[in-house]
Amino acid sequence: MSENAGGPALDFQRVYEEYSPRIRRYLGRLAGAAEAEDLTQETFVRVNQALASFRGEAALATWIYRIATNVATDRLRTPGFRVSARSAEPARLFGLGTLPLVEQDIARREMSECVRGYIAQLPANLRAVVVLSELEELPDRQIAEVMGISLGAAKIRLHRARARLRELLERGCDLSRDERNELTCEPRPREVSPLD
Repeated sequence: MSENAGGPALDFQRVYEEYSPRIRRYLGRLAGAAEAEDLTQETFVRVNQALASFRGEAALATWIYRIATNVATDRLRTPGFRVSARSAEPARLFGLGTLPLVEQDIARREMSECVRGYIAQLPANLRAVVVLSELEELPDRQIAEVMGISLGAAKIRLHRARARLRELLERGCDLSRDERNELTCEPRPREVSPLD
């Protein structure tokens, strides 16, 4: 058990159990599923080391997201890092229910994988705000705290990130909405030049 300077004791084990699933999901979206476990462990090593000095100036969740974002950004900057966006194995999905539901789930996963591929092409600072906003559903104020920037800067960065992502998607996909009004993406065939 560790003490924070601004209040009652924080138990690392409870903090880990409560936040690790969300942080693992966030890091998987930010850096790829193959990296999520290692990045989550690194994040919570840092959380454990700093928990005693946590002053409560931000919400605990915001503080942990900020540490996770820094860990991911450090990894994304390393030479040779490649994002590997892989969905769950389709064979595993066949045990989940009827074939039409499985086909819908596979189509959703393919769409998600397609969009994640485009998100992965964004620079790290833009990728982080898109993931925090669109996938983690954090409010702008909390995104600003996680990123260590002003609310105005967070809104501008999010606007730029969405515009850049939209541009990438429109260039590489035919976008539409399905019967549930969810965005769908059909990748366009790559144009082949005579030199290919």
